[in-house]
Amino acid sequence: MELKSRTEKGGSGLVRAALIVGVPLLLALLGPLFAGEPGPRTASFGLGGGHWFGTDFVGRDVGRQVLLGGRSVVLVALAATALAYLVALPVGLISALTRRTWLEELLMRPLDVLLAVPSLLMILLVAAVLTPGPVGLAFLVALVNIPDAARIVRAAGAEAAARPAVEALRLQGETWWRTAVGYVGRSATRTLAADAGVRLTGVLYLVATAAFLGVGVEPDAADWAVMVDRNRTGLFVQPWAVVVPALLIVALTMGGNLLVDSALAHRKKRRHT
Repeated sequence: MELKSRTEKGGSGLVRAALIVGVPLLLALLGPLFAGEPGPRTASFGLGGGHWFGTDFVGRDVGRQVLLGGRSVVLVALAATALAYLVALPVGLISALTRRTWLEELLMRPLDVLLAVPSLLMILLVAAVLTPGPVGLAFLVALVNIPDAARIVRAAGAEAAARPAVEALRLQGETWWRTAVGYVGRSATRTLAADAGVRLTGVLYLVATAAFLGVGVEPDAADWAVMVDRNRTGLFVQPWAVVVPALLIVALTMGGNLLVDSALAHRKKRRHT
């Protein structure tokens, strides 16, 4: 009974986390479909004027900007996270499984150099030379996340690679793919899933911060982070233009992390029932 109660509580926590992340995610993905055509801009900055959340710093409807502003943040963050793991997974697994020290050094030492440079500083340095759009921003954010992700993959895979089962697979002549992905990768799934939740949170904050600083988006773009930046000077005149997009970003980042943690905890409890 106690185990069943814990499982039910874990399931309810999973539902709550899904609801927290679901609201901003649905707004980001489906919001543009309901935004409609832009109305005439007003000459005022503030509440009222027939708009639920008032108008922003250039007289646009804040509600419509909220519906339009999440897609860029979410898509760039998801693309950056996927790109980071697309490189980090093979690099980390090769480093964990190889018996050649020189190959491990060749793969990991350049990443350590990148890891020494603060993420936001690297993005700002590149942005000072180039002018990245959303695609360029996704690649930049992925680049600064690859070193840390690769080290996590390597650390998680090294423990599994040292097991006798891996040596048995080698003696049986199994392919590298089956050994690395089929056994070592599956053994590290829990660690990598937990890291993915934390990393997506960090990537979302990094993408939002870059957009806040004007990297990868236009200064007046319909973007949640840009809305916070451009409207913050009038926070006490028009709070909704700042509070609504800021809360959506926080809900998206915190909800994503809570969702992964709740899913892992729920899976663990189900395995013990």
